[in-house]
Amino acid sequence: MTRSARPSSSRPSRDSRPSRDSRPSRSSRQGSGNGDQQGGRPARRKPAAPLQGEFETPVSTTPALPAVDSFAALDMPKALLSTLTREGVTEPFPIQAATLPNSLSGRDVLGRGRTGSGKTLAFGLALLARTAGRRAMAGRPLALVLVPTRELAQQVTDSLTPYATAVNLRMATVVGGMSIGRQAQTLARGAEVLVATPGRLADLIQRGDCALGDVTITVLDEADQMADMGFLPQVTRLLDQVDPQGQRMLFSATLDRNVDRLVRRFLSDPVTHSVDASVGAVVTMDHHLLHVADLDGKRDTVTRIAAREGRVIMFVDTKRGADRLVKRLLSQGVRAAALHGGKSQPQRNRVLEQFRTDQVTALIATNVAARGIHIDGLDLVVNIDPPVDHKDYLHRGGRTARAGESGTVVTLVLPEQRREMTRMMSTAKITPNVARVHAEDPELARITGAREPSGVPVTIAPPAPAPTAATTPTTTSRPRRRPRRNNGGGQNRRRPTA
Repeated sequence: MTRSARPSSSRPSRDSRPSRDSRPSRSSRQGSGNGDQQGGRPARRKPAAPLQGEFETPVSTTPALPAVDSFAALDMPKALLSTLTREGVTEPFPIQAATLPNSLSGRDVLGRGRTGSGKTLAFGLALLARTAGRRAMAGRPLALVLVPTRELAQQVTDSLTPYATAVNLRMATVVGGMSIGRQAQTLARGAEVLVATPGRLADLIQRGDCALGDVTITVLDEADQMADMGFLPQVTRLLDQVDPQGQRMLFSATLDRNVDRLVRRFLSDPVTHSVDASVGAVVTMDHHLLHVADLDGKRDTVTRIAAREGRVIMFVDTKRGADRLVKRLLSQGVRAAALHGGKSQPQRNRVLEQFRTDQVTALIATNVAARGIHIDGLDLVVNIDPPVDHKDYLHRGGRTARAGESGTVVTLVLPEQRREMTRMMSTAKITPNVARVHAEDPELARITGAREPSGVPVTIAPPAPAPTAATTPTTTSRPRRRPRRNNGGGQNRRRPTA
Protein backbone atom coordinates (compact mmCIF):
# COMPACT_ATOMS: atom_id res chain seq x y z
CA MET A 1 0.00 0.00 0.00
CA THR A 2 1.31 3.41 -0.91
CA ARG A 3 1.62 5.66 2.09
CA SER A 4 0.92 9.33 1.90
CA ALA A 5 3.66 11.74 2.82
CA ARG A 6 3.32 13.37 6.18
CA PRO A 7 3.51 17.15 6.15
CA SER A 8 6.69 18.73 7.36
CA SER A 9 6.89 20.10 10.88
CA SER A 10 6.81 23.67 9.64
CA ARG A 11 3.57 25.15 8.42
CA PRO A 12 2.85 23.62 5.03
CA SER A 13 3.02 25.93 2.08
CA ARG A 14 -0.01 26.36 -0.10
CA ASP A 15 1.82 24.48 -2.86
CA SER A 16 2.37 21.46 -0.61
CA ARG A 17 -1.29 21.19 0.40
CA PRO A 18 -3.89 19.35 -1.68
CA SER A 19 -5.09 21.40 -4.60
CA ARG A 20 -8.23 23.42 -4.00
CA ASP A 21 -8.63 24.63 -7.56
CA SER A 22 -11.86 22.70 -7.76
CA ARG A 23 -13.33 24.46 -4.71
CA PRO A 24 -16.06 26.87 -5.84
CA SER A 25 -15.55 30.51 -5.01
CA ARG A 26 -17.15 31.82 -1.82
CA SER A 27 -19.58 33.88 -3.83
CA SER A 28 -20.75 30.88 -5.79
CA ARG A 29 -21.17 28.87 -2.60
CA GLN A 30 -23.37 31.40 -0.82
CA GLY A 31 -26.66 29.79 -0.06
CA SER A 32 -29.19 29.31 2.65
CA GLY A 33 -26.40 28.61 5.16
CA ASN A 34 -25.93 32.25 6.10
CA GLY A 35 -29.36 32.60 7.64
CA ASP A 36 -29.70 35.08 10.48
CA GLN A 37 -27.02 37.74 10.29
CA GLN A 38 -27.21 38.57 13.97
CA GLY A 39 -24.44 36.81 15.91
CA GLY A 40 -24.71 35.09 19.23
CA ARG A 41 -25.97 31.95 20.82
CA PRO A 42 -29.04 30.58 19.05
CA ALA A 43 -30.22 28.40 21.93
CA ARG A 44 -33.34 30.44 22.57
CA ARG A 45 -34.41 30.28 18.95
CA LYS A 46 -36.53 27.51 17.57
CA PRO A 47 -34.43 25.26 15.32
CA ALA A 48 -35.21 25.49 11.65
CA ALA A 49 -37.59 22.87 10.34
CA PRO A 50 -35.64 19.84 9.17
CA LEU A 51 -35.12 19.46 5.48
CA GLN A 52 -36.96 16.46 4.14
CA GLY A 53 -35.49 13.61 2.15
CA GLU A 54 -32.32 11.58 2.28
CA PHE A 55 -28.85 13.04 2.44
CA GLU A 56 -27.31 13.19 -1.02
CA THR A 57 -23.81 11.80 -0.66
CA PRO A 58 -21.29 13.80 -2.71
CA VAL A 59 -19.44 11.97 -5.45
CA SER A 60 -15.66 12.22 -5.14
CA THR A 61 -13.70 12.87 -8.32
CA THR A 62 -10.40 11.69 -6.80
CA PRO A 63 -10.10 8.02 -5.81
CA ALA A 64 -9.84 7.40 -2.08
CA LEU A 65 -6.85 5.66 -0.54
CA PRO A 66 -7.62 2.13 0.63
CA ALA A 67 -8.35 1.31 4.26
CA VAL A 68 -5.59 -0.01 6.50
CA ASP A 69 -5.63 -2.95 8.89
CA SER A 70 -3.27 -1.51 11.52
CA PHE A 71 -2.14 1.85 12.88
CA ALA A 72 1.44 0.91 12.02
CA ALA A 73 0.50 1.08 8.32
CA LEU A 74 -0.23 4.80 8.69
CA ASP A 75 2.35 7.53 8.22
CA MET A 76 2.01 9.10 11.68
CA PRO A 77 4.59 10.39 14.17
CA LYS A 78 6.11 7.62 16.25
CA ALA A 79 4.98 9.42 19.39
CA LEU A 80 1.35 8.98 18.36
CA LEU A 81 1.85 5.29 17.59
CA SER A 82 3.52 4.77 20.98
CA THR A 83 0.69 6.57 22.75
CA LEU A 84 -1.91 4.40 21.01
CA THR A 85 -0.14 1.33 22.37
CA ARG A 86 0.15 2.83 25.84
CA GLU A 87 -3.56 3.71 25.84
CA GLY A 88 -4.46 0.14 24.87
CA VAL A 89 -5.69 1.06 21.38
CA THR A 90 -4.29 -1.82 19.36
CA GLU A 91 -6.41 -2.05 16.21
CA PRO A 92 -8.27 0.67 14.30
CA PHE A 93 -12.05 0.65 14.32
CA PRO A 94 -13.61 0.55 10.84
CA ILE A 95 -14.16 4.31 10.58
CA GLN A 96 -10.55 4.94 11.65
CA ALA A 97 -9.16 2.40 9.21
CA ALA A 98 -11.20 3.88 6.37
CA THR A 99 -10.71 7.60 6.91
CA LEU A 100 -7.21 8.02 8.39
CA PRO A 101 -5.21 7.25 5.20
CA ASN A 102 -7.11 10.01 3.42
CA SER A 103 -7.26 12.58 6.23
CA LEU A 104 -3.53 12.17 6.89
CA SER A 105 -2.90 13.01 3.23
CA GLY A 106 -4.90 16.23 3.59
CA ARG A 107 -8.16 15.23 1.91
CA ASP A 108 -11.49 16.61 3.06
CA VAL A 109 -13.48 13.83 4.72
CA LEU A 110 -17.16 13.15 5.27
CA GLY A 111 -17.48 10.30 7.77
CA ARG A 112 -20.47 8.61 9.29
CA GLY A 113 -20.27 6.09 12.09
CA ARG A 114 -22.57 5.28 14.97
CA THR A 115 -21.92 6.81 18.36
CA GLY A 116 -19.11 4.99 20.17
CA SER A 117 -17.55 3.82 16.92
CA GLY A 118 -14.27 5.71 17.34
CA LYS A 119 -14.93 8.94 15.42
CA THR A 120 -12.91 11.08 17.85
CA LEU A 121 -9.63 9.31 17.11
CA ALA A 122 -10.61 9.05 13.44
CA PHE A 123 -10.35 12.81 13.05
CA GLY A 124 -8.14 13.52 16.07
CA LEU A 125 -5.11 11.49 15.03
CA ALA A 126 -5.02 13.10 11.60
CA LEU A 127 -5.49 16.57 13.05
CA LEU A 128 -2.66 16.10 15.54
CA ALA A 129 -0.29 14.42 13.05
CA ARG A 130 -0.74 17.23 10.53
CA THR A 131 -0.35 19.96 13.17
CA ALA A 132 2.65 18.46 14.98
CA GLY A 133 5.76 20.62 14.87
CA ARG A 134 3.93 23.92 14.41
CA ARG A 135 3.45 26.60 17.05
CA ALA A 136 0.46 28.88 17.40
CA MET A 137 0.61 32.58 18.12
CA ALA A 138 -1.40 34.03 20.98
CA GLY A 139 -5.13 33.77 20.30
CA ARG A 140 -4.61 32.18 16.89
CA PRO A 141 -5.16 28.39 16.95
CA LEU A 142 -4.00 26.19 14.09
CA ALA A 143 -6.69 23.48 14.28
CA LEU A 144 -10.34 23.72 15.32
CA VAL A 145 -12.88 21.11 16.45
CA LEU A 146 -16.45 22.43 16.61
CA VAL A 147 -18.93 20.44 18.70
CA PRO A 148 -22.56 21.11 19.69
CA THR A 149 -22.41 20.58 23.47
CA ARG A 150 -20.17 21.22 26.46
CA GLU A 151 -20.11 17.53 27.36
CA LEU A 152 -18.94 16.51 23.91
CA ALA A 153 -16.27 19.23 23.98
CA GLN A 154 -14.94 17.84 27.25
CA GLN A 155 -15.03 14.28 25.96
CA VAL A 156 -13.10 15.21 22.81
CA THR A 157 -10.53 17.10 24.89
CA ASP A 158 -10.10 14.23 27.35
CA SER A 159 -9.76 11.70 24.52
CA LEU A 160 -7.15 13.68 22.56
CA THR A 161 -5.07 15.15 25.40
CA PRO A 162 -2.67 12.16 25.79
CA TYR A 163 -1.96 12.21 22.06
CA ALA A 164 -1.59 15.99 21.90
CA THR A 165 0.86 15.86 24.81
CA ALA A 166 2.87 13.18 23.01
CA VAL A 167 3.50 15.49 20.04
CA ASN A 168 3.91 18.63 22.16
CA LEU A 169 0.70 20.35 21.09
CA ARG A 170 -1.29 22.58 23.42
CA MET A 171 -5.06 22.16 23.61
CA ALA A 172 -7.71 24.62 24.76
CA THR A 173 -11.42 24.05 25.36
CA VAL A 174 -13.92 26.91 25.20
CA VAL A 175 -17.55 26.31 26.13
CA GLY A 176 -20.39 28.22 27.72
CA GLY A 177 -21.03 27.99 31.44
CA MET A 178 -17.36 28.53 32.31
CA SER A 179 -15.30 31.66 32.94
CA ILE A 180 -14.83 33.41 29.60
CA GLY A 181 -12.01 35.43 31.12
CA ARG A 182 -10.06 32.32 32.06
CA GLN A 183 -10.64 30.86 28.59
CA ALA A 184 -9.33 34.10 27.04
CA GLN A 185 -6.21 33.82 29.19
CA THR A 186 -5.63 30.24 28.00
CA LEU A 187 -5.89 31.37 24.37
CA ALA A 188 -3.54 34.26 25.04
CA ARG A 189 -0.87 31.79 26.19
CA GLY A 190 -1.23 30.01 22.86
CA ALA A 191 -2.96 26.77 21.84
CA GLU A 192 -2.47 24.84 18.64
CA VAL A 193 -5.71 22.86 18.94
CA LEU A 194 -9.00 24.47 19.96
CA VAL A 195 -12.12 22.46 20.88
CA ALA A 196 -15.14 24.76 21.03
CA THR A 197 -18.88 25.14 21.04
CA PRO A 198 -20.04 27.71 18.45
CA GLY A 199 -21.62 30.21 20.85
CA ARG A 200 -18.65 30.64 23.17
CA LEU A 201 -16.17 30.74 20.29
CA ALA A 202 -18.20 33.54 18.66
CA ASP A 203 -18.09 35.41 21.99
CA LEU A 204 -14.31 35.17 22.19
CA ILE A 205 -13.86 36.26 18.58
CA GLN A 206 -16.05 39.29 19.12
CA ARG A 207 -14.09 40.24 22.25
CA GLY A 208 -10.89 40.13 20.20
CA ASP A 209 -9.50 37.17 22.18
CA CYS A 210 -9.43 34.72 19.28
CA ALA A 211 -8.98 34.80 15.50
CA LEU A 212 -9.35 31.86 13.13
CA GLY A 213 -7.27 33.00 10.16
CA ASP A 214 -4.46 30.53 10.94
CA VAL A 215 -6.75 27.49 11.25
CA THR A 216 -5.79 25.07 8.49
CA ILE A 217 -7.62 21.98 9.80
CA THR A 218 -11.29 22.22 10.83
CA VAL A 219 -13.46 19.41 12.17
CA LEU A 220 -17.23 19.47 12.61
CA ASP A 221 -18.21 16.75 15.07
CA GLU A 222 -21.90 15.81 15.28
CA ALA A 223 -22.75 18.37 12.61
CA ASP A 224 -26.33 17.15 12.33
CA GLN A 225 -26.99 18.04 15.97
CA MET A 226 -25.51 21.51 15.45
CA ALA A 227 -27.95 21.98 12.57
CA ASP A 228 -30.86 20.63 14.63
CA MET A 229 -30.02 22.99 17.51
CA GLY A 230 -30.06 26.04 15.25
CA PHE A 231 -26.29 26.58 15.16
CA LEU A 232 -26.05 26.39 11.38
CA PRO A 233 -25.81 30.16 10.69
CA GLN A 234 -23.21 30.56 13.42
CA VAL A 235 -21.17 27.57 12.24
CA THR A 236 -21.25 29.00 8.72
CA ARG A 237 -19.86 32.33 9.90
CA LEU A 238 -17.09 30.59 11.84
CA LEU A 239 -16.08 28.41 8.89
CA ASP A 240 -15.92 31.51 6.71
CA GLN A 241 -13.09 32.79 8.96
CA VAL A 242 -10.72 29.80 8.78
CA ASP A 243 -8.05 29.43 6.10
CA PRO A 244 -10.06 28.94 2.87
CA GLN A 245 -7.40 26.54 1.56
CA GLY A 246 -7.46 24.42 4.69
CA GLN A 247 -8.67 20.87 5.30
CA ARG A 248 -12.22 20.24 6.51
CA MET A 249 -13.57 17.06 8.08
CA LEU A 250 -17.19 16.41 9.01
CA PHE A 251 -18.01 13.45 11.23
CA SER A 252 -21.36 12.41 12.62
CA ALA A 253 -23.37 9.44 13.83
CA THR A 254 -26.17 10.45 11.45
CA LEU A 255 -26.18 12.42 8.22
CA ASP A 256 -29.31 14.02 6.89
CA ARG A 257 -30.34 16.85 4.63
CA ASN A 258 -29.78 19.39 7.41
CA VAL A 259 -26.00 19.12 6.95
CA ASP A 260 -26.13 18.94 3.16
CA ARG A 261 -25.60 22.70 2.88
CA LEU A 262 -22.44 22.50 5.01
CA VAL A 263 -21.05 19.69 2.88
CA ARG A 264 -21.80 21.46 -0.42
CA ARG A 265 -20.38 24.77 0.73
CA PHE A 266 -17.30 23.84 2.74
CA LEU A 267 -16.05 20.40 1.69
CA SER A 268 -14.02 20.15 -1.51
CA ASP A 269 -14.04 16.79 -3.32
CA PRO A 270 -14.46 14.95 0.00
CA VAL A 271 -13.70 11.32 0.62
CA THR A 272 -16.92 9.80 1.95
CA HIS A 273 -16.97 6.86 4.32
CA SER A 274 -20.10 5.43 5.90
CA VAL A 275 -19.24 2.49 8.10
CA ASP A 276 -22.68 2.38 9.75
CA ALA A 277 -26.16 3.17 8.50
CA SER A 278 -27.59 6.49 9.64
CA VAL A 279 -30.46 4.58 11.21
CA GLY A 280 -30.79 1.11 12.57
CA ALA A 281 -29.94 -0.99 15.56
CA VAL A 282 -26.48 -1.73 16.86
CA VAL A 283 -26.05 -5.49 16.82
CA THR A 284 -24.85 -5.57 20.45
CA MET A 285 -27.82 -3.53 21.69
CA ASP A 286 -31.21 -4.88 22.81
CA HIS A 287 -34.27 -2.63 22.46
CA HIS A 288 -37.39 -2.98 24.62
CA LEU A 289 -40.69 -1.11 24.60
CA LEU A 290 -42.24 -1.73 28.00
CA HIS A 291 -45.92 -0.79 28.17
CA VAL A 292 -47.12 0.45 31.55
CA ALA A 293 -50.75 0.93 32.51
CA ASP A 294 -50.74 4.46 33.92
CA LEU A 295 -48.63 7.17 35.55
CA ASP A 296 -48.70 5.57 38.99
CA GLY A 297 -47.51 2.26 37.57
CA LYS A 298 -44.83 4.08 35.60
CA ARG A 299 -43.57 5.90 38.69
CA ASP A 300 -43.21 2.66 40.68
CA THR A 301 -41.52 0.97 37.72
CA VAL A 302 -38.99 3.81 37.40
CA THR A 303 -38.13 3.58 41.12
CA ARG A 304 -37.45 -0.14 40.98
CA ILE A 305 -35.32 0.15 37.83
CA ALA A 306 -33.29 2.97 39.38
CA ALA A 307 -32.66 0.77 42.44
CA ARG A 308 -30.98 -1.93 40.32
CA GLU A 309 -27.50 -3.15 41.07
CA GLY A 310 -25.29 -1.22 38.68
CA ARG A 311 -25.50 2.12 36.93
CA VAL A 312 -28.25 3.40 34.67
CA ILE A 313 -28.91 6.59 32.71
CA MET A 314 -32.57 7.58 32.71
CA PHE A 315 -33.78 10.25 30.27
CA VAL A 316 -36.59 12.71 31.01
CA ASP A 317 -37.95 15.67 29.07
CA THR A 318 -37.44 18.59 31.46
CA LYS A 319 -34.97 19.97 33.99
CA ARG A 320 -37.71 20.24 36.60
CA GLY A 321 -38.75 16.66 35.98
CA ALA A 322 -35.15 15.51 36.47
CA ASP A 323 -34.76 17.37 39.77
CA ARG A 324 -38.10 16.13 41.11
CA LEU A 325 -37.29 12.53 40.23
CA VAL A 326 -33.86 12.75 41.88
CA LYS A 327 -35.44 14.07 45.07
CA ARG A 328 -37.91 11.18 45.14
CA LEU A 329 -35.27 8.54 44.39
CA LEU A 330 -32.95 9.83 47.12
CA SER A 331 -35.82 9.57 49.60
CA GLN A 332 -36.24 5.90 48.56
CA GLY A 333 -32.57 5.04 49.06
CA VAL A 334 -31.39 5.32 45.44
CA ARG A 335 -28.12 7.19 44.87
CA ALA A 336 -29.35 9.50 42.12
CA ALA A 337 -28.23 12.80 40.65
CA ALA A 338 -29.48 15.08 37.86
CA LEU A 339 -27.67 16.26 34.75
CA HIS A 340 -29.30 19.05 32.74
CA GLY A 341 -28.72 22.47 31.21
CA GLY A 342 -29.76 24.27 34.38
CA LYS A 343 -26.53 23.25 36.09
CA SER A 344 -23.24 25.05 35.64
CA GLN A 345 -20.50 23.27 33.75
CA PRO A 346 -18.45 22.54 36.90
CA GLN A 347 -21.56 21.01 38.49
CA ARG A 348 -22.18 18.88 35.42
CA ASN A 349 -18.57 17.71 35.36
CA ARG A 350 -18.73 16.74 39.03
CA VAL A 351 -21.99 14.82 38.62
CA LEU A 352 -20.48 12.86 35.74
CA GLU A 353 -17.41 12.08 37.83
CA GLN A 354 -19.65 10.80 40.65
CA PHE A 355 -21.45 8.61 38.13
CA ARG A 356 -18.20 7.25 36.70
CA THR A 357 -16.95 6.37 40.19
CA ASP A 358 -20.23 4.76 41.36
CA GLN A 359 -20.95 7.42 44.00
CA VAL A 360 -24.11 7.94 41.91
CA THR A 361 -25.77 4.90 40.34
CA ALA A 362 -28.82 6.50 38.67
CA LEU A 363 -28.10 9.49 36.43
CA ILE A 364 -31.33 11.34 35.60
CA ALA A 365 -30.68 13.40 32.49
CA THR A 366 -32.27 15.54 29.84
CA ASN A 367 -31.07 15.41 26.25
CA VAL A 368 -27.94 17.30 27.32
CA ALA A 369 -26.50 13.82 27.95
CA ALA A 370 -27.74 12.26 24.72
CA ARG A 371 -24.40 12.89 23.01
CA GLY A 372 -20.88 13.40 24.23
CA ILE A 373 -21.15 11.22 27.34
CA HIS A 374 -18.96 8.12 27.51
CA ILE A 375 -19.20 5.88 30.56
CA ASP A 376 -17.25 2.62 30.47
CA GLY A 377 -19.32 -0.46 31.19
CA LEU A 378 -22.73 1.23 31.13
CA ASP A 379 -25.21 -1.49 30.13
CA LEU A 380 -28.64 0.13 30.54
CA VAL A 381 -30.34 3.27 29.23
CA VAL A 382 -33.97 4.00 30.10
CA ASN A 383 -36.23 6.46 28.31
CA ILE A 384 -38.66 7.50 31.04
CA ASP A 385 -40.07 10.10 28.68
CA PRO A 386 -39.92 8.88 25.06
CA PRO A 387 -37.64 10.94 22.79
CA VAL A 388 -39.03 13.39 20.26
CA ASP A 389 -37.69 11.59 17.18
CA HIS A 390 -35.69 8.59 16.08
CA LYS A 391 -32.38 10.47 16.02
CA ASP A 392 -32.75 11.39 19.69
CA TYR A 393 -33.62 7.77 20.39
CA LEU A 394 -30.48 6.51 18.66
CA HIS A 395 -28.21 8.98 20.41
CA ARG A 396 -29.71 8.38 23.83
CA GLY A 397 -29.30 4.65 23.32
CA GLY A 398 -25.75 5.22 22.11
CA ARG A 399 -24.63 5.84 25.70
CA THR A 400 -24.58 2.05 26.04
CA ALA A 401 -23.21 -0.72 23.77
CA ARG A 402 -20.18 1.44 22.98
CA ALA A 403 -17.01 0.21 21.31
CA GLY A 404 -18.37 -3.29 20.78
CA GLU A 405 -19.80 -3.80 24.28
CA SER A 406 -23.37 -4.96 24.82
CA GLY A 407 -26.21 -2.94 26.27
CA THR A 408 -29.95 -2.56 26.67
CA VAL A 409 -32.24 0.36 25.82
CA VAL A 410 -35.65 0.42 27.52
CA THR A 411 -38.48 2.85 26.76
CA LEU A 412 -41.46 3.10 29.10
CA VAL A 413 -44.62 3.61 27.07
CA LEU A 414 -48.01 4.83 28.29
CA PRO A 415 -51.13 3.76 26.35
CA GLU A 416 -51.39 7.10 24.53
CA GLN A 417 -47.75 6.89 23.41
CA ARG A 418 -47.87 3.47 21.77
CA ARG A 419 -48.69 4.56 18.23
CA GLU A 420 -45.98 7.22 18.13
CA MET A 421 -43.34 4.86 19.51
CA THR A 422 -44.24 2.19 16.96
CA ARG A 423 -43.81 4.77 14.20
CA MET A 424 -40.47 5.92 15.66
CA MET A 425 -39.09 2.38 15.81
CA SER A 426 -40.09 1.85 12.20
CA THR A 427 -38.30 5.03 11.13
CA ALA A 428 -35.19 3.95 13.03
CA LYS A 429 -35.39 0.50 11.40
CA ILE A 430 -35.45 -1.16 14.82
CA THR A 431 -37.57 -4.16 15.76
CA PRO A 432 -37.91 -3.89 19.55
CA ASN A 433 -39.04 -6.47 22.05
CA VAL A 434 -42.47 -5.42 23.33
CA ALA A 435 -43.93 -6.40 26.70
CA ARG A 436 -46.57 -5.21 29.12
CA VAL A 437 -45.07 -4.89 32.62
CA HIS A 438 -45.76 -3.66 36.12
CA ALA A 439 -43.38 -2.69 38.91
CA GLU A 440 -43.08 -6.16 40.48
CA ASP A 441 -43.11 -8.06 37.18
CA PRO A 442 -40.36 -10.74 36.95
CA GLU A 443 -39.95 -9.81 33.27
CA LEU A 444 -39.08 -6.25 34.27
CA ALA A 445 -36.47 -7.58 36.68
CA ARG A 446 -35.04 -9.86 34.01
CA ILE A 447 -34.67 -7.08 31.45
CA THR A 448 -33.51 -4.24 33.70
CA GLY A 449 -32.40 -5.74 37.01
CA ALA A 450 -35.23 -3.87 38.76
CA ARG A 451 -35.55 -4.50 42.47
CA GLU A 452 -37.16 -3.06 45.59
CA PRO A 453 -35.29 0.02 46.89
CA SER A 454 -34.08 0.06 50.49
CA GLY A 455 -36.44 2.88 51.48
CA VAL A 456 -33.69 4.44 53.62
CA PRO A 457 -33.10 8.04 52.48
CA VAL A 458 -29.60 8.79 51.22
CA THR A 459 -27.64 11.98 50.67
CA ILE A 460 -25.04 12.44 47.95
CA ALA A 461 -22.19 14.52 49.31
CA PRO A 462 -21.14 17.28 46.92
CA PRO A 463 -17.75 16.35 45.46
CA ALA A 464 -14.74 18.62 45.67
CA PRO A 465 -13.94 20.35 42.37
CA ALA A 466 -11.22 18.64 40.38
CA PRO A 467 -8.15 20.88 39.96
CA THR A 468 -8.32 21.04 36.17
CA ALA A 469 -8.88 23.89 33.76
CA ALA A 470 -12.15 22.34 32.67
CA THR A 471 -13.64 22.13 36.16
CA THR A 472 -12.06 24.98 38.10
CA PRO A 473 -14.80 27.20 39.53
CA THR A 474 -15.11 30.63 38.03
CA THR A 475 -13.71 33.57 39.96
CA THR A 476 -15.17 36.97 40.60
CA SER A 477 -12.14 38.74 39.21
CA ARG A 478 -12.23 39.56 35.54
CA PRO A 479 -9.32 40.26 33.21
CA ARG A 480 -9.15 43.55 31.51
CA ARG A 481 -11.16 43.51 28.33
CA ARG A 482 -9.40 44.16 25.09
CA PRO A 483 -10.84 46.65 22.63
CA ARG A 484 -13.22 44.96 20.26
CA ARG A 485 -12.02 44.59 16.76
CA ASN A 486 -13.60 43.08 13.70
CA ASN A 487 -12.24 39.60 12.99
CA GLY A 488 -14.95 38.78 10.53
CA GLY A 489 -17.13 37.37 13.29
CA GLY A 490 -20.39 39.01 12.27
CA GLN A 491 -22.40 41.92 13.61
CA ASN A 492 -22.26 43.44 17.06
CA ARG A 493 -24.74 41.83 19.41
CA ARG A 494 -25.90 41.58 22.98
CA ARG A 495 -23.55 39.67 25.29
CA PRO A 496 -25.09 36.35 26.43
CA THR A 497 -25.89 35.90 30.08
CA ALA A 498 -24.52 32.36 30.29
